Amino acid sequence: MDSATPPPLVETREGGVLTLTMNRPERKNSLSEEMMAALQAALDAARDDEDARVIVLRSTGNVFCAGHDLKEMTAARQHEDRGRAYYSDVMTRCSHLMQTIVTHPRPVVAQVEGMATAAGLQLVASCDLAISSEDARFCTPGVNIGLFCSTPMVALSRNVSRKQAMEMLLTGEIIDASTAREFGLVNRVVPQAYLEQVVAKYAGTIAAKSPLTLKIGKEAFYRQAEMPLDEAYRHCAHVMVDNMMARDAEEGIGAFIEKREPVWTGQ
Repeated sequence: MDSATPPPLVETREGGVLTLTMNRPERKNSLSEEMMAALQAALDAARDDEDARVIVLRSTGNVFCAGHDLKEMTAARQHEDRGRAYYSDVMTRCSHLMQTIVTHPRPVVAQVEGMATAAGLQLVASCDLAISSEDARFCTPGVNIGLFCSTPMVALSRNVSRKQAMEMLLTGEIIDASTAREFGLVNRVVPQAYLEQVVAKYAGTIAAKSPLTLKIGKEAFYRQAEMPLDEAYRHCAHVMVDNMMARDAEEGIGAFIEKREPVWTGQ
């Protein structure tokens, strides 16, 4: 990368909040090889970063993320296998990136401005929370160019109802922010002028909690969601017992009874 070229991803910190800003507006913050590698590296590093309590994912420019870089994808057709090995590698790395967000010990909040399409929508759907500006737009347009959004479908179908997911996948049409909230794709829709403030409030509120409790709860949430009801209750009962044995639970309950602020140790 040229020294004059800005990095694809900018990391900033405030308190316990780590903000990752996708910084390729001229390429619509697409999930190029460079962008995926930068996101993966930053998320991996944050796993063991005790100062990072919450991760916010945002972007510069008027497109949150346009999905895969179709110019890179098209160039691979010149390979002897017409790109099959390259496409397989890209899809595997992208799937790993999305699963990294879901399995990450830190809560990840998407701050969405502008358009989120295809794998960009997948990125939003993979985050634990998503807060968007009123002008945000969302779509899975692959069907319009002969490429069904099959991997974005995995995250989308775990956020919205089947019929709503199929509506988006089969038509490829754009939905506005209020519809995305109605579908369950985003948590809140706010005026653009207040988006950063609202996200900061959410992130700050979460960052003030016990990091161990957040890790335990996030992991249990996604695991039980894939289980039958009885199995989910058995699993979460064990999780609750283990959580009760943690020092932070002892401290938090004691602080509540004594009417004082808890002091978390992450143990």
